Amino acid sequence: MLRVFAPAKINLCLHVTGLRADGYHLLDTVVAFADVGDVLDMQLGPNQPLSVIGPEAAGLGDTASGANNIITRVLAAFDGHGVQVTLHKNLPVASGIGGGSTDAAAAYRGVCALLGRSPQVQDNTKLLALGADVPMCVTAAAARVQGIGEQISPLPNLPPLYAVLVNPRVALPTPVVFKALAHKENSGVSDMPKQSSNAAELIEWLAQQRNDLAAPAQSIAPPIAEVLASLSQSGAVLARMSGSGATCFGLYPTLDIAARAALDLQRARPQWWVAQTVLNGPINITPQAMRATT
Repeated sequence: MLRVFAPAKINLCLHVTGLRADGYHLLDTVVAFADVGDVLDMQLGPNQPLSVIGPEAAGLGDTASGANNIITRVLAAFDGHGVQVTLHKNLPVASGIGGGSTDAAAAYRGVCALLGRSPQVQDNTKLLALGADVPMCVTAAAARVQGIGEQISPLPNLPPLYAVLVNPRVALPTPVVFKALAHKENSGVSDMPKQSSNAAELIEWLAQQRNDLAAPAQSIAPPIAEVLASLSQSGAVLARMSGSGATCFGLYPTLDIAARAALDLQRARPQWWVAQTVLNGPINITPQAMRATT
């Protein structure tokens, strides 16, 4: 039995730069991964429906065990039919932090480990067919991502960032937000600072970038504005929505300030999903052997 960590993916900025004839949007984004996320337990065995447990399991509804579930699709695409999976769902569903994509990527890493294969990311059309975010989630490392998600440029010098993630319990399907985006062709991300290992300089640069999906997302889910205001008031030096929302993140100058802000937000808004995290910190995405239960 293997246990695989599926870290949340955070879009530190997200510029929509075009629309292809086939309907895919072109993006220019900088992503980092959190030390919070879902967990998959996987083992070889007879076919069984996907088992979903955890605090956010109810959010998947009827799609949890259906053939269209993205983990089930991974098993089918990569000859993993004889793999049993239990998903510990900790991340909110349809929340702009790559929950489905990172689960799919973790399932792929797990299938490869169980079948004795090496994960392949570049030019993997099967991964891209599962979702534009899936290839970047396989490596789960800071990167600048362009095109429809297939152009991945690692950013090995990106420093750890102290962050708080907040979701107002509003599910936002990505296609709905993209449909509400009025302008599809926008400028790309500007050149990053040469000293990208300096957190303060990185945050200053990020403040000059944007998330082009923020305005359409807020038009659909007004509580996003309240979340951003609350993060700013809690001491964040930068507050921004991630992906297509509705999860937002705040970046803080120190770990202690971030931890205190998370606690205050949880007390003030117990109905919100709040998680204190370190972005681009040390995480282990390698499938880990665990003792099977009887």
